[in-house]
Amino acid sequence: MARELQPDVRLVTEGPFHLEATVRVLQRRPANRVDIWERNRYRRVLTTADGLVLIEVHNCGTITAPDVRFSIQAGNPSAATLAWLEGTVRKVLALDLHPGSVQAVAEAELRLRATALALRGMRPPRFAELFEAFASVVPFQQLSLDAGIAIMGRLTDRFGEHLEHEGHRYHAFPTARVVANARLEALCRCGLSRTKAQSLRYLAQAIEAGELSQTVIAGMSTSHALEYLTDLPGIGPWSAGVVLLRGFGRLDVFPPGDVGALRGLRELLRLRAGQSLGPVVKRFGALRGYLYFCGLGASLLVKGLIHPASPFAERNALLD
Repeated sequence: MARELQPDVRLVTEGPFHLEATVRVLQRRPANRVDIWERNRYRRVLTTADGLVLIEVHNCGTITAPDVRFSIQAGNPSAATLAWLEGTVRKVLALDLHPGSVQAVAEAELRLRATALALRGMRPPRFAELFEAFASVVPFQQLSLDAGIAIMGRLTDRFGEHLEHEGHRYHAFPTARVVANARLEALCRCGLSRTKAQSLRYLAQAIEAGELSQTVIAGMSTSHALEYLTDLPGIGPWSAGVVLLRGFGRLDVFPPGDVGALRGLRELLRLRAGQSLGPVVKRFGALRGYLYFCGLGASLLVKGLIHPASPFAERNALLD
């Protein structure tokens, strides 16, 4: 029996909204197995109480005047699950963020202004769930972005579920429950060191046991949450900062000691050798975490993975 198609749901959000830029910085690299950008649409499999569901998000409008639509491509979610999926999409794509504040602070930085205009409407995306936040950080510790993405891909292949749709295989992110019960040797075969494998499995077990809770951490102040997270095995200041920034949307956090991000931002801002990035971070104030996304977005612009925002591009989009 054919699945009854769900009607598209309109996700109201304030413009500007650059869906491609937002998804690309969420992905970090196109090799990301879970967050997929294809045919100007964002696709992702989410694990729900009703099984795996493939969702799709598309902007039928423009960056300036977005008309964001959300649809179910595969799966049979109940009304309650559909509401959860919509809420998760809003969170992941930061659709409830007031875009003017981050855009203004980015454009105010003279040497960043051209990049900020090209990325106009980029939102600071978030990981879907708490375990995904940890599992998207631990493999990257002291490694390049590409190496971390490769390990995360192997973890997804080995421990995540998948579904087939229209001849394509779409992957769900591994759940805390599966990783909590995994053998260390199996985790290590994905490319994790034994120490990282132990940390990741401990975090999965703590989440499954209810000892580590998204709700509890969300209720903490940023300073308290940073202190709490760095007390966890295998989580240092950088990891804690990324978990709060990318897992909880804490834009008042700029992850310390991120060599790649700092190098990229220094080049972008044309800072002299030895010149501190500190004053720029300070000027971003409580939105300093957005500077982190600007650096990542700038590198993806250079690679041609993000189309710059422009009135000309928007006119073309309307003609497609």
